[in-house]
Amino acid sequence: MSREIAPEEIDDLYATIREQAASSGYFLNPDEAFTRDLVRSLIVNRQRYGYPSCPCRLASGIATEDGDIVCPCDYRDPDLAEAGACFCALYVSESIAKGERKAGPVPERRPTPEERRPGGSSVRSPSASLSYPVWRCRVCGYLCARDEPPEICPICKVKKERFERFM
Repeated sequence: MSREIAPEEIDDLYATIREQAASSGYFLNPDEAFTRDLVRSLIVNRQRYGYPSCPCRLASGIATEDGDIVCPCDYRDPDLAEAGACFCALYVSESIAKGERKAGPVPERRPTPEERRPGGSSVRSPSASLSYPVWRCRVCGYLCARDEPPEICPICKVKKERFERFM
């Protein structure tokens, strides 16, 4: 059973997400009431599953299967580029944040469960000529060559669990 969520908890997470977005060049939906409802839903999902899955997608409750929909999800950047907003509309483009345009329809980019491989990884064959494996951030596409992925992506600030072995 979910516990009651204190307004201060929503305020704290909202401020954290807003600061992280701003420091990485992203914008939150300017409709503050709507955005706070999404933040509340992220808290509910964190209570329910142990991780803040996208409130607009059905999570399995298995972290390794849902890594692609942990906020910010892997689909945020293509959604912003194409539609001006991510699937749940927490993140929006600068022009939408400024009220210069409206968001368009956002396609569902997440593959069906049958299309997803176990663990959600799309590991490619490593090249024998590389000294280190190449890791890719599934959220922003940042690449790095090292033994392990960074603890936190230097670009979008997600944790190392959001990296996949690329090469």
